[in-house]
Amino acid sequence: MSEQSAARSVYESGTIGDMIVTLLDRYPDRIAFIDGERRFTYAETRDAISRAIQQLRALGLKRGDTVVQLSGNRPEVFFVTAAIYLLGLRSVTLQAMGGIEDHAYILGHAETRLMLADSAYAERTRALRGRLPSIPHWYLHDAGGELPGFWEEAARFAPAPLPSEAGAEDVIRLAYTGGTTGRPKGVMLPGRAVMTQTLLLMAGRAWSDGVRLLCPTPISHGAGATLIPVLWRGGTVILQKGFDPDRFLDAMEEHGANATFLVPTMVYKLLDHPRTRRTDFSRMETLMYGAAPMSPARIREGLEVFGPVLQQGYGQTEAPSAILTLSRQDHLDADERILSSAGKPYPGIAVQLLDESDRPVPQGEVGEICVRGPLVMAGYLKQPELTAEVLRNGWLHTGDMAYQDARGFFFIVDRKKDMVISGGFNVYPKQVEDVLTTHPAVSAAAVIGVPHPTWGEAVKAVIVCRPGRSASAEELTRYVKERLGSVPAPKSVDFVEGLPLTVLGKPDKKALRAPYWEGRSRAVS
Repeated sequence: MSEQSAARSVYESGTIGDMIVTLLDRYPDRIAFIDGERRFTYAETRDAISRAIQQLRALGLKRGDTVVQLSGNRPEVFFVTAAIYLLGLRSVTLQAMGGIEDHAYILGHAETRLMLADSAYAERTRALRGRLPSIPHWYLHDAGGELPGFWEEAARFAPAPLPSEAGAEDVIRLAYTGGTTGRPKGVMLPGRAVMTQTLLLMAGRAWSDGVRLLCPTPISHGAGATLIPVLWRGGTVILQKGFDPDRFLDAMEEHGANATFLVPTMVYKLLDHPRTRRTDFSRMETLMYGAAPMSPARIREGLEVFGPVLQQGYGQTEAPSAILTLSRQDHLDADERILSSAGKPYPGIAVQLLDESDRPVPQGEVGEICVRGPLVMAGYLKQPELTAEVLRNGWLHTGDMAYQDARGFFFIVDRKKDMVISGGFNVYPKQVEDVLTTHPAVSAAAVIGVPHPTWGEAVKAVIVCRPGRSASAEELTRYVKERLGSVPAPKSVDFVEGLPLTVLGKPDKKALRAPYWEGRSRAVS
């Protein structure tokens, strides 16, 4: 038996579906979900999943068929996803802020059988139906106009015991990448990857019994991985549709939330909000952040404001959520350099830094983060050549560049494609951004390379200032030069009200670079 087969066999005796069935029967009378004025107990959640299963079967969906959802945060997204996992269908969740071209491409590429949307996206759904008439089933969660209501039809079924029919290697999730380097890629995640992700998050994050998770980030994407760990502990998920600092603080106080998952831009907004420092965070036990790197300066500020509750997670779509973690204890390390780290591997995941020939690099040198284990995807849908390249020699090649220190902490320097090559020197934007955000006037920073006739690329900084603060371009350039030298120092600085963000809440560097590189090609792809 190969090493990979041996690792996978651990998970073949139980599936994510088995886990869902078990947890729903443990706390039938507890509240599982809060959605505004709506409450769902664990028993009501189980019954809703049962009705969804029966509705999917009534529509003729069979193992391996694809169901696509387009929705904001609502419990029904989880109900349908759980039903998909139990039946061995394939779940696709569209990024709500994505464009219609990407949405149409994904629906066709995934060979969708059912499209199910929130009523807020009814217009987009009707437009997509006009483009893709071959898809047989189009529904809204709530009936609206000519589109039928999924739950209205599902209500005719009496709750029944939940089946668990998917195997460990059945692809139960197609997670499409953001499309920042071309067409979105369909990452095939089998049941063993979803199960591994769940177990690693349970083992590697700080959950208390009865945890109360405040969730403004989309459960259709990264935050969705936290739901089963929370429910396994008998906890409650408090859903919000989008992030607003005042609404977040109101809900935290009203519901006694003691855990949350935010992306760095949300943390920055919370830290910059005047009400935050008047708020009591003593109940908060864990503030998880991820999806993009967070500035060490702002991490230190977060520790002062929120307390010793910060925990970072690093992963990618192809190995979701659980590659590296910087624990709450790590955030309190006497060596503050650790705050620049992405942490250490989750238990059971092999992580190495490899060079371009897939050989391990010496300690302290930069290499590509490569991952092996049952968390890793099965491949890209309909892209065997790309799959073979990314999974060559048994390792998932993430495209993230990092070095490892003597204590085993990984320090990500940047994405390969974001590296700036200026005058033959490699400049890693994250290192420049980390310095810029230590300046008292800077709230957020993005660093990109722009064309230069002599150097090939020049370093440009795009800055968001803190409320009531300002700095000059010359001051910030000098600030970086004093700390990193002349090559990484910005040669130009733009000041903006806010950074453009991808649909996953990351700074959109492709959008920042686009005006400068139109009609040109970059050396770093």
